[in-house]
Amino acid sequence: MNRERIMQILVSPHLSEKSTTSADALGQHVFRVLPNATKREIKGAVETLFKVKVQSVNVVSVKGKRKRHGQRAGIRSDWKKAYVRLESGQDIDFAGAE
Repeated sequence: MNRERIMQILVSPHLSEKSTTSADALGQHVFRVLPNATKREIKGAVETLFKVKVQSVNVVSVKGKRKRHGQRAGIRSDWKKAYVRLESGQDIDFAGAE
């Protein structure tokens, strides 16, 4: 895999109540990823960037919501979300406290 591509796959961690609960209970972390990213690329990116072992990757395409601003109608962008389950004993610390 191309090193430059690996650095671009993960857009940001997706922090929400649901993602925090799944991280604590299941060892699963949620990331916003590029819309054309594959499961294999996501797995490689997480393993390379965070130095952890990935057990599985599930991907969800999130459709943009229709929004109105007065009389103007608009649509938010579609995006892709990846649920990454880590091997037991592995963890990603986003706070950076070491």
